[in-house]
Amino acid sequence: IICPTPTMAAVGAPPPRATDCVTKVALTISCDNLLDMDAFSKSDPMCVLRMNTSGPHWYEICRTEKIQNCLNPRFSKSLVLDYYFEVVQKLRFEVYDIDTENCSLEEADFLGQMECTLGQIVSSSKLTKPLVRRDRTPAGSGTITICAEEQTDNRVVAFEAAARKLDKKDFFGKSDPFLEFYKQTETGWQLAHRTEVIKNNLNPTWKPFRISMQSLCGGDVEKLIKVNCAISKNFTRQSMKEYTFLDYIMGGCQINFTIAIDFTGSNGDPKSPRSLHYINPQGYNEYLAAIWAVGNVIQDYDSDKMFPAFGFGAQIPPTWQVSHEFPINFNPANPFCAGVEGVVLAYQQCLPQVKLYGPTNFAPIINHVAHFGRQALQQQTASQYFVLLIITDGVITDMDQTRSAIVNASRLPMSIIIVGVGGADFEAMEFLDGDDGTLRSATGEAALRDIVQFVPFRQFTNAGSAALAQCVLAELPDQMASFFNLFDLKPPSDSCPS
Repeated sequence: IICPTPTMAAVGAPPPRATDCVTKVALTISCDNLLDMDAFSKSDPMCVLRMNTSGPHWYEICRTEKIQNCLNPRFSKSLVLDYYFEVVQKLRFEVYDIDTENCSLEEADFLGQMECTLGQIVSSSKLTKPLVRRDRTPAGSGTITICAEEQTDNRVVAFEAAARKLDKKDFFGKSDPFLEFYKQTETGWQLAHRTEVIKNNLNPTWKPFRISMQSLCGGDVEKLIKVNCAISKNFTRQSMKEYTFLDYIMGGCQINFTIAIDFTGSNGDPKSPRSLHYINPQGYNEYLAAIWAVGNVIQDYDSDKMFPAFGFGAQIPPTWQVSHEFPINFNPANPFCAGVEGVVLAYQQCLPQVKLYGPTNFAPIINHVAHFGRQALQQQTASQYFVLLIITDGVITDMDQTRSAIVNASRLPMSIIIVGVGGADFEAMEFLDGDDGTLRSATGEAALRDIVQFVPFRQFTNAGSAALAQCVLAELPDQMASFFNLFDLKPPSDSCPS
């Protein structure tokens, strides 16, 4: 008995880069109160979209149509972009008064421009800003409004499968059945999904599972599929919808970003150039690099951009007791820092005020953030998701407690990013990542889902902070969307999937 259900989830062709977290976003553009540059008529506006690749280099992606004699244009042509959550995609919208039939920019009058990131647009769904000159001074008149809409075939099929009275194939016991789903291709049948094996059972019921429509039938619901098991089975299909990551973001879900910094003694004296906490004359160390890399991406998805930042493993004033979750601004009532810049400033001011000590305990800060995730879950809507960034230099001391904290957090709207700095052995961190199997607590309780992403900073020493951000954040959109869909939680301001 197989009950598949078409649903919605982000699927599609692999993007031309080392990540699968991509979808297409259509941008609709309008302007108001543009400058009138023509003597005997109104301006003929057109908008050109450029993207920043590196440094001062901007290249044109696409442009709207030209609208004749209009100072308040509503452009009908949508500009479609590939969207990557884990990349800061810098955009510039340039508005021109076009004076030639071939729409030459060299012969056009510049009306103003606006710079932002694609993340800022999708997190607000509708972004309105004033146009400025190329030197970023006010253009004198005019605003631009950008609206975003996700464009993707994101259907999946959700299955509930069971079998009855299977053939007994084992001589000394019952069969160990599993199912295999195959996609029909030009060269034959291609495996699309394999269920778990259920031991010693002739009447198995498999855990619910989902297969993307692209993987199962290439998006063609009329195409044959093949299901292999011990006996043939009949199946029926029902319809349902699933929300995507951008459905939640555009529907008002906020990503709450918390930073936890390792202040244990193994980092070394911050005044010594050999210390991992030593800030060189250029204002750099690996802790700061990790904060900037991850924070610069996530800040676009938090409307107030106030980030709580904590330290652990240090002796703190005035009692000089060891703390494993102290606010680095030393204000327990308000541990929030204003933006990534505020976190960096608080970290720099905190270093000379604490004594690096130990041990390296993760569980207290994980449980701290989990407390707020548990409160958010009680709202019965997908209004908040929590991301904890832990930056550490060494081996975890409270491994059993940390495993239990992560297993408990896997049932909450929460993800954990661990960046390992320095040259220590991070084998324990790889274990927590769970990519090689389901993480279990010391008592054997399994995590509901994989919520930990670990990377050693040394792998990105030459690749740059953008590559680090892409690696640690690549799994976050799927973690967030799959959690909310698992618990049937809708975006705060949208009751219909894209």
